[in-house]
Amino acid sequence: MAPDYGRMGEDALRILELLCRQPSVSAEGRALDETAGLVEELLAGAGFETGQLRGDVGAAAVYGDQPGRGGFTLLLYNHYDVQPVDPLELWDSPPFEPTRRDGKLFARGAADNKGELAVRLAVIRALREEDGELPIGVRWIVEGEEEVGSTNFDEIVRRNAELLRADGALWEGASARLPDGRSEVALGFKGALGVRLDVRTLATDAHSSFEPVAPSAAWRLVQALASIRDREGTGQIRGFYDNVLPATDAERQAIAAASFSEEDELREMLGLEEFVDGLSGPALWERASFQPTSNLAGISSGYSGPGIKTVLPAVASAWMDFRLVPEQQPDEILELLRAHLQREGYADIQVTPLVTARPAKTPLDHPFVRQVVEVAEAVSGASASIIPLAPATLPIVASLHEHLAVP
Repeated sequence: MAPDYGRMGEDALRILELLCRQPSVSAEGRALDETAGLVEELLAGAGFETGQLRGDVGAAAVYGDQPGRGGFTLLLYNHYDVQPVDPLELWDSPPFEPTRRDGKLFARGAADNKGELAVRLAVIRALREEDGELPIGVRWIVEGEEEVGSTNFDEIVRRNAELLRADGALWEGASARLPDGRSEVALGFKGALGVRLDVRTLATDAHSSFEPVAPSAAWRLVQALASIRDREGTGQIRGFYDNVLPATDAERQAIAAASFSEEDELREMLGLEEFVDGLSGPALWERASFQPTSNLAGISSGYSGPGIKTVLPAVASAWMDFRLVPEQQPDEILELLRAHLQREGYADIQVTPLVTARPAKTPLDHPFVRQVVEVAEAVSGASASIIPLAPATLPIVASLHEHLAVP
């Protein structure tokens, strides 16, 4: 019997509307317990044995387990928290009152990530109605802190490894559909180290006439930052590239076969005539994926209001994020950064880690990758676009790799 896709779609929309009415903004600590309770109720209604998993602090993650006919067990990851809604005046309808317009549903979380959760639930409910059971075992973890960095996810997974053990895992998006109709399958993500750099040179801001005889915090910080990366973009921290592995031949072939239909759109959005070094096509995406970064995200010092204020700044701060490729570990890069500043004569600059995430990827030739790609190609009717390593960061992937050894 063919699945009733219309009925399945309406079921997904009904579930989505229920989820989107919950203002589960993790950055504000809103409605997290209530939303966790709703997710658990929905999973239980779809035949799962459920529970809530917690670290020492933070929001609960909802757990589900349902056996199936086959011996394979699939772990699904989703999150029920959403981003803040500001600026509120840009919304055409209240963000937590799901509204259908022009064949689409508008609400905070409709796309990230309650929509994906609702679709998966609707499919599982349809499979159970059709066959009375699932074809494979399914385990589920739905966390409530993804939008604030999954702060407690690693501890939750470590404590509950046996509950979550599986043969393969799909993260929140699992597989995207590109504009050309192909499915996009990502196999890994970069890690990250986010830091704040602070320096104080004076007890208080001074008049700028004292610049010849008193140190400027702004100049000191700028000079320290300039020592971290040269004008061509190459990192100058000793040992930064020691563990960096180039893309393999198979990974380069996958990148070459991937879809680059979004390249022009990205260039237009960024207001660029061309990317750095004139890169395009596979060379562009290979560098974006396999080259670590040292990004200067922001600087704060002195006066930045209207006109000018003749001030010699006493303090200065900067925010940096390093995107790390497999074999680079954030704790090691943090120590290399501190050693670099010490060696260059900037030991007085305080380095405070803000975010750490380990890189992780599943090999191209892993059997689970082949299974996922076969399904994606069967659904789309076209070859899949495979991304061996995405340029962005998703902390949960490394936790699942480390504690569950799951692809």
